[in-house]
Amino acid sequence: MAPAETPDKNRATAEAILPLLGGAANIASIAHCMTRLRLGLHDRSLVQDEPLKALPAVLGVVEDETYQIVLGPGTVARVTPEFERLVEEERATAPATPEAAPTADELAERGAAIKAARKARNATPFKLFLRRIANIFVPLIPALIGCGIIAGLNGLLTNLHWLPSLVPALAALASGFMSLIAVFVGYNTAKEFGGTPILGGAVAAIIVFPGVANVDAFGQKLSPGQGGVLGALGAAVLAVYVEKWCRRWVPEALDVLVTPTLTVIVSGLVTLYGLMYVAGEVSTAIGDFANWLLANGGAGAGFVLGGLFLPLVMLGLHQALIPIHTTLIEQQGYTVLLPILAMAGAGQVGAAAAVYLRLPRNGSIRRTIRSALPAGFLGVGEPLIYGVSLPLGRPFITACIGGAFGGGFVGLFNQLGAAVGSTAIGPSGWALFPLLDGNKGLGETVVVYGGGLLAGYAMGFVATYYFGFTKTMLTELNAPAEAEAASTAEPSSVPESGPVQVRTGADDALEPVAEGSR
Repeated sequence: MAPAETPDKNRATAEAILPLLGGAANIASIAHCMTRLRLGLHDRSLVQDEPLKALPAVLGVVEDETYQIVLGPGTVARVTPEFERLVEEERATAPATPEAAPTADELAERGAAIKAARKARNATPFKLFLRRIANIFVPLIPALIGCGIIAGLNGLLTNLHWLPSLVPALAALASGFMSLIAVFVGYNTAKEFGGTPILGGAVAAIIVFPGVANVDAFGQKLSPGQGGVLGALGAAVLAVYVEKWCRRWVPEALDVLVTPTLTVIVSGLVTLYGLMYVAGEVSTAIGDFANWLLANGGAGAGFVLGGLFLPLVMLGLHQALIPIHTTLIEQQGYTVLLPILAMAGAGQVGAAAAVYLRLPRNGSIRRTIRSALPAGFLGVGEPLIYGVSLPLGRPFITACIGGAFGGGFVGLFNQLGAAVGSTAIGPSGWALFPLLDGNKGLGETVVVYGGGLLAGYAMGFVATYYFGFTKTMLTELNAPAEAEAASTAEPSSVPESGPVQVRTGADDALEPVAEGSR
């Protein structure tokens, strides 16, 4: 019965959400990432925020260029198709009255000014560039996670000498995607920059083709895979510009033959005799710098990275790390940065526990914490960030302190020679355990990462318990029983006692990292 009930549950969630968004006529676009349902709206004023945030399935609401409803990993992937079907059904059955068409136009007009203002606020050139980078790499995360877990399982079987006949098969499953990741990056890059995706993939495929070993560039033989994802990204961007130039100048009668040929040959030759070498040098420098940083300043570097990651997420700047993570995974098999950055989520969990104890009479915030903590332990940080620590202010800062100490703990062991890495990007918290890898045994790697989580929990708790509140905050937030009862009956009368919607320019490309964070 359980499998049959799941679609009904997802359908019910979609049916509960849609009316609170103003109905199907108010939905301009629908998409989802790892944890959020992302919606374009015609008229933001039609959204009923408080009832929406009160729905059991809704973990939080974030407003950026799109209206984002946090549903959690797994859930959002199941609810989104039901939501799309519901919107289509409602539009199909809507009465075709003369009044119906103007309503949509009026909604669009009323929402245009709001949407334009929001875009202007978040559309700085740097943030737009980072968003494009995220759009290229985020769709690859599910494959990175799946292949990373298979790689970890294969390593475990190898170390235990179990099922030796299965080990080569699992190695092939784990490595196949990574051996061709440049092709997927090229495809997504061309798609994101307005070119023909398959041409971007075709040019990027040159990088991983074994035959490049016969090509001389800069006085040396090229190596298959040289330049990796960075080279693929550059090659695909170049292919887009060549293709667009061809579309402008090549006669239509010849376009189908000339444009793809010129696109591949021009961008391909530049890739072989320039981009692969340059991108290879840059990739090597990134790997060397990450290893040097943690080997020589591990504790300090980990402290800074773990402490600053949440502010980077709030500013949307964490997206710049995605190609770096991917490059390190491609080079070394794991990224040493993600386990350190994941400590930011541990600080959030510790801070939330302290808030829970410091506000014994604030039932609203305590209910939010009880519902959000399980997700927080698994590395999904939005409910705690947007529902607890960030609206309260000081606990967000003390959560960052907890993340700093957790990052410093993991960084210290990197400095002592025990590199702790992740074979994929995306998960954090406890969800990262199956993806851990390093230069020591799995047992030591797990112990170091687990110790970092405990340090983050402990310091986030201590810093928040003793420094997260002023006396005035404690007095106001610990409302008397009568006021608490009134706030339960009329939540709008005490807005500070419940989850607060936060407008932010952050994007969740690596939500679970803001997850823990992506």
